[in-house]
Formats: sequence, structure tokens, C-alpha cells
Amino acid sequence: MIRALLALLFIGLASHAHAKPKRIVSMNPCVDAILYEIAPHAHIAGISHYSQDPTATSTPLAWARRYPAIGDTAEAVVALQPDLVIASIHTARATRLALERLGVPLLLMGVPNSIAASKQQIAEIGTAIGAEAAAARLNARIDAAVAQARTNAAPVPVLLRQLSGLVPGRGTLVDELMRTAGLRNASADYGLNTWDILPLEYLVARPPRALLTDTTSDPRATRHPVFRRMAAHIAIRDYPDKLLRCGGPTIIPALARLQEIRDTRL
Repeated sequence: MIRALLALLFIGLASHAHAKPKRIVSMNPCVDAILYEIAPHAHIAGISHYSQDPTATSTPLAWARRYPAIGDTAEAVVALQPDLVIASIHTARATRLALERLGVPLLLMGVPNSIAASKQQIAEIGTAIGAEAAAARLNARIDAAVAQARTNAAPVPVLLRQLSGLVPGRGTLVDELMRTAGLRNASADYGLNTWDILPLEYLVARPPRALLTDTTSDPRATRHPVFRRMAAHIAIRDYPDKLLRCGGPTIIPALARLQEIRDTRL
């Protein structure tokens, strides 16, 4: 019975395959953030459950809570009767295969590691949902943020480290954003790779000129005795983890925050 109902559902979806999607389901919080900016909100049928987590969301929480939140299962997606599902290449393979077998229109998105890749992703999603003009406007806002952030001043070396010890290095989006805003990513000074762990001991032994870390959402950054001692000798600036999780529209506030950091005394 369930298989028969699903077959009837997706026969109906197939007849509208070329129409602008009106029931869009996102399985990725970074895609949620793009849809918030460019999609007709009435056409969104569901979003990633991460966007309803105050510590993980890249969208306004009140907006995210208007929609059903889904996990990484085909059953949850199918129940929303989507005519387009936008998922990550990291979505469970079994889930992707199940959706493909059911004939659900599926758009897979990667993880952009540059400003250009982020803009391309926005344009692809805009084309898929019939919101090309809105996507172009968002990309224009990103271009304006990049232009605003650029400086001719000598780059200031800083180290961006999450409290877990994870440090972004060369080849990451945040590395490009730091360079755009006139900051030099000091991760290479420690011999770190694209994303690597820098133990606290190494940080103490070779403190950077300035440390960027999330001091707002996690008070351990200021309460830990090691960080308190380091604060007497180096600049410690708040850089929220939520600015690290996504590209797309998050690029705009990320660049603004990096500019603020650059313009303080480091």
C-alpha cells in the first residue's frame, strides 16, 4: 500500500518536472541560508534540522522554526511531498539512492571552498528554483562586501582557532576571506594543513600576534586560565563559529567581522 501511494505521488510530480518548484525541501543548513535569501518562502516545504538549533543555524531562528525540520532519512523527506530536494554530497548515500529510486528531483550541492564557488552555488540554486534574479542580487551583495573589505594595508597575521583546536588553513573559504580583509592566516606558521588540529600546548609555546576564537557563544575562551594568561600578551578577538560553517550569504557578515577585527589594534 505504501509503495503504491508513493508511486502515485511521484507520477504526479513527474508531470510537473519542468515547472518552477513549489515544495522545496533542503537537507543542508547552508542551503537553508541561501533559500532564506532567494526563495519564495511559501515554496519551502522543509529545512534541515540544524537550522532550528540556536548553536548551529545560519538563518534567523524564528524563520527556521516556521518549517518542518528533517533529518537524514528519505522517509522524512517523502512525507513532505517535495517537487525538489536540495541535499549535500555528504548526505547519506542510502538516503540519496532511495530518493532517486522514488523519482524525487534531487539537486546535490558540494561544500564551497572559495568566494567564487559560493557564488556559483547560489546561481545554481537560483536556476533550479526559478529565482535567478534573486540569486543575482545576493551575489551582487557578496561582491559589494568583498569590495568593501579590500585594503591596501600590509596584512596582519592572525590565527583563527576553534575551541576544539580545529584551525582552517590554505584552500578554505575562511582563508580567502581573511586575505580579502587584509589579514594573514598564520596557520602555515604552525605547519598546518587545510583543516588541522592545533593543540593548546603548541599555541602556548608559540603564541600568535592575535587569536580569533568564539568568545561569545562559548565562555570557556575567556574563562580558561590559559586564555586568561595569553590575553595579557596577545590580542584575542571574538569570531563566532557560526561564521565558519557556511559560505553563501554568510560571507557578508563574515567579511564585516574580519574588517572590524582588522581595524582594531592588534
